[in-house]
Amino acid sequence: MSENTASEKKRRWYHNMADAYRVTARTYPWVAWALIGSAAATVAVIVLIGVVALRGNWILWTILGVFAAATVAMSLLSFLVRRAVYQQIDGTAGAVKAVLDQIRSGWIIPEAPVHVTREQDIVWRVVGRAGVVFISEGPSSRVQPMLATERKRAQRIIQNVPVHVIQVGKEEGQVPLAKLQSRLRSLKKQLTKEEVPLVSARLSALRSNDLPIPKGIDPMRARPNRRAMRGR
Repeated sequence: MSENTASEKKRRWYHNMADAYRVTARTYPWVAWALIGSAAATVAVIVLIGVVALRGNWILWTILGVFAAATVAMSLLSFLVRRAVYQQIDGTAGAVKAVLDQIRSGWIIPEAPVHVTREQDIVWRVVGRAGVVFISEGPSSRVQPMLATERKRAQRIIQNVPVHVIQVGKEEGQVPLAKLQSRLRSLKKQLTKEEVPLVSARLSALRSNDLPIPKGIDPMRARPNRRAMRGR
């Protein structure tokens, strides 16, 4: 057994929680007070309901409140660590791929982008039941022509399949990185589960941009720790 494998097996859930806390604290220094406050409020509410409203044993309701408080605190940390990671990677090449990697099912997400420029503008292509979605990283003035080109190329290959474009960024009309997943979920489903891999396979035959990824740009490495993002 290798040293790295042994190290991974020794990690416990609380190690992942500690990692998630450290990542979150870099963006939200007040996270400790938020966790303590949410846990204390949860215990207080549970005990009040159990003892005052239901006239139960306060010891049992306190124990129940502690378990509920732990659940609430972990859920809050899980929510905050995602937002923290998104803020920390926002604006870096490959940030969109880091968000897409958190989608567990429903979309086919290639490992490589379909278009990369020397200015670090990137276009990703994903396929799901909503159709084909091209997602860009970079200023609107530069990525808009790229998105239009990729959209036309796709529509020539897959007629009658919806093709969407999403610009990720901070400019007007662009979607913030933290809201990318919710934007994808809001798209109307129009393909069957069986049609999705067929569409993806046809698009894979398209020739991607011949420009090599510029030196110093590696979108594949701009990924946060998945366990930390899940708060586990």
